[in-house]
Amino acid sequence: MKEILFVIVIFSSIPFVLAQEYPELGVKVETFAENLDIPWSIVWDPDGTIFFTERNGSIRTIQDGIVSEKPILSLDVSGFEGGLLGIALDPNYSENHYIYLYYSYQNFLFTENKVVRYVESNLTLSKDKVLIDKIPGGPIHDGGRIQFGPDGKLYITTGETGNPDLAQQVTSFAGKILRINSDGSVPEDNPFSGSPIYSYGHRNPQGLDWDESGNLVATEHGPSGHDEINVIVPGANYGWPDIIGSEKMEGLVTPIMNTGVETWAPSGAEFYDGNKIPQWTGKFFVATLRGNHLHMIDFNLDKNKVLSHQKLFTGDFGRLRDVATGPDGYIYFLTSNRDGRGSPEISDDRILRIVPLNEINSFEDCVTAGNLVMESYPRQCRTTYGQSFVEEIQIPKQKIPEWVRNIFVWYTQDQVSEDELLNAIKFLVQQDIIKLD
Repeated sequence: MKEILFVIVIFSSIPFVLAQEYPELGVKVETFAENLDIPWSIVWDPDGTIFFTERNGSIRTIQDGIVSEKPILSLDVSGFEGGLLGIALDPNYSENHYIYLYYSYQNFLFTENKVVRYVESNLTLSKDKVLIDKIPGGPIHDGGRIQFGPDGKLYITTGETGNPDLAQQVTSFAGKILRINSDGSVPEDNPFSGSPIYSYGHRNPQGLDWDESGNLVATEHGPSGHDEINVIVPGANYGWPDIIGSEKMEGLVTPIMNTGVETWAPSGAEFYDGNKIPQWTGKFFVATLRGNHLHMIDFNLDKNKVLSHQKLFTGDFGRLRDVATGPDGYIYFLTSNRDGRGSPEISDDRILRIVPLNEINSFEDCVTAGNLVMESYPRQCRTTYGQSFVEEIQIPKQKIPEWVRNIFVWYTQDQVSEDELLNAIKFLVQQDIIKLD
């Protein structure tokens, strides 16, 4: 009996990472990291180190698949829906090692939010500069997503803190998408002179990303459903609280997509630009909290249309907070089941990774999977998703000439000099037949 209990204890302490397969989608979902404390946002540095925030105020890292036991930074944060939220790395991170954080803090009786720049060195962070402060905060609707755009500017989403009137006030930072330079200054081409406000009339935007043409798309929590997907235009008013859903009013922007009476509670968002899952390249992915699914949307933004949309993994992983493309070309997403509104599993919260069900990385893999082979020279194999792999032609190395072989034999028999041997070796090096380190 003791032996059985010992085995149970030992094996219960080992995390069994089993991928969940979705043959109809051609993918599987595997656990990348587990037992996390409400992860909120994730980024990668140029060397592949992962930095992610936990809403309780911790920043942790993942290197070679191993999560740091201790945070590399712990902040004193506040707010029920606030806390340590967004994280972004500077576009020139390799040179300056700047990391930007958005978090909530208590200022006497008030909750406020700010964006602070830190410097990373040997996986420790030191505070460098407060870029923007006194963003109104509260127990709900704190926004919190930060991301650098293709223009090199830092974009910041803010909520209206449960006070709808603030969303329409261009003197308030609440209910806005803000745009600043990496040093906190206001870009000269912002729509409101001297102001970081880029767009307004938002309720609680929590996700944003750009497509390959530079179009900015943002997610936004609506009231009792009517969650929104908006195409962001500088200086535009997105209507909260004057219009919701598909309603229209002169001077206000109606979203390209809304959920009607259904509630998704959309959070992080990502245009997938990887190539490991080519059937999804260019699609827009939205992590949903109340919706308990990952939503995939295909846009034609030139015509301001939604071509199709689909729910993925409904109910399988619970509340989802963020979604991002990793440098390995896979899609990662974060659960948020320990935020007081979910039903956590034993291993929650987690970072999950979507990979192809039968990954193909070579001509041989492609042929083995039964895909079409074009009898060209060299041969090519193309998958049903449009990936193409070219056969590697192995060119046999040049044989060692007979006279060189004879030199080696004769040298062992003291029939030729050392100079003749060295000349033979020199010939082999020049012909790239052998390499000398």
